[in-house]
Amino acid sequence: MFNHIMIGSNDIERSKLFYDAVLATLGAGEPVRNVAATGHTRLFYRHDGSTFCVTEPIDGEQATFANGGTIAFKCSSPEQVKEFHDTAVANGGTSIEDPPGVRHNNLGSMHLAYVRDPDGHKLCAIHRPR
Repeated sequence: MFNHIMIGSNDIERSKLFYDAVLATLGAGEPVRNVAATGHTRLFYRHDGSTFCVTEPIDGEQATFANGGTIAFKCSSPEQVKEFHDTAVANGGTSIEDPPGVRHNNLGSMHLAYVRDPDGHKLCAIHRPR
């Protein structure tokens, strides 16, 4: 359904350090760095047919996060959920909500962890048993 997700950053180098470490836990490598004709820098992390992008806002305004928005990354195991969380926190992210672990709801059981990146974007690491 999705081709890519793009978020804004107020400090592209800080975001690169954060996402290089965090997305490496999922198997993503170095991003493609692009400087647009407008002069703003964008980072494109490509993995498993999807692209996660971080950009300096093209309009020159401050990047803001979506209140109520969450970007969820699919993990292959509960251990990978924990690794994603711990790596995010070790690289400038903030742990939010409940500690990483099992959650139960009407959609079934899953392992979740929630963090905010250094710009305040809410990220989720999720593993759903098959």
